[in-house]
Amino acid sequence: QVQLLESGGGSVQPGGSLSLSCVVSEHTWISACMAWFRQTPGKVREVVANMYDNVAPTYADAVRGRFTISKDGARNTLYLHMNSLTSDDTAMYYCAAATIRCTTGWLPHHSLFDHWGQGTQVTVSS
Repeated sequence: QVQLLESGGGSVQPGGSLSLSCVVSEHTWISACMAWFRQTPGKVREVVANMYDNVAPTYADAVRGRFTISKDGARNTLYLHMNSLTSDDTAMYYCAAATIRCTTGWLPHHSLFDHWGQGTQVTVSS
């Protein structure tokens, strides 16, 4: 079974930047639907950004223009670069993979994803 391992979370001041990484244990999955989700206590896990194969990625309205999802196939790694962070971005961030074709413009529900990392905490505070 594919394994996902996130890293890069931490604490940052408002307006700062942070980058997350997700190493995928099996190379074939890096071309599948890969996504970053986030969740705060008491709230539903929400998709932040996702990408499939080599098509253009899709972003949630709340992060478009500030976050960038990318991948390095040679390193089996998915990234999330986050800029202009605000307190609203504070959450546990999860990497996820699915066999669906999450083409550009579609933000899939978390229930469609089969595999999850353990999560990495991002805290934005002054």
